[in-house]
Amino acid sequence: MFLPMKKKSNYIGRMVANRDKTRRERYDDKKRNTDTYPISLCCVNFQHDGNLGFLIRSAACFGAKFLHVIGTVPPRNSLNSLSGSLYDYVKIIQHSTPTAFLSYINSNKIKLISAEICEGSIPIDTYNFNYNSDVCLVVGNESSGVPIEILLNSDKIYIPMPGVGFCLNTSQTANILLYEAVKQYDIMGCSSNGRTSDC
Repeated sequence: MFLPMKKKSNYIGRMVANRDKTRRERYDDKKRNTDTYPISLCCVNFQHDGNLGFLIRSAACFGAKFLHVIGTVPPRNSLNSLSGSLYDYVKIIQHSTPTAFLSYINSNKIKLISAEICEGSIPIDTYNFNYNSDVCLVVGNESSGVPIEILLNSDKIYIPMPGVGFCLNTSQTANILLYEAVKQYDIMGCSSNGRTSDC
């Protein structure tokens, strides 16, 4: 549904032509010409396997570099169907605790951007993604949100919601964050093979 602007027409043409193939055949065909962005996702010990499956699918569709999971990762046979059969196309990095995740982030000089409705959080439509370094988009646990130690080391953004609801499902939030991050990356004219001087 959400497509990077520069790939839209070619992508649709390829997919229509490939409907007679299996999912895996289509994924393998598309993989030869896909972009990977300096963007990763992180989630925190989800209560529902479905949400992690949906994040795997989102990471694969938007060209995210990695999916970080703080906590346990269910087995492949539990997640593959939930991910649209994309489990094998996303590199998952597991971290035992938020502190272990932060250690990885700091040692790899990755910028954290957490989705949380909290003090100091700004609307996503006013946030400018900076790609001088890789970025990691963090979505929290369904009940407890993003751990405080991660928030303290993050830029904080939220998705404005003019309707009666105030909180999206965590996987829906990840989709919107990824779409905006990829859109801004493409608008800046960055390349998956290396950053321009403006990135």
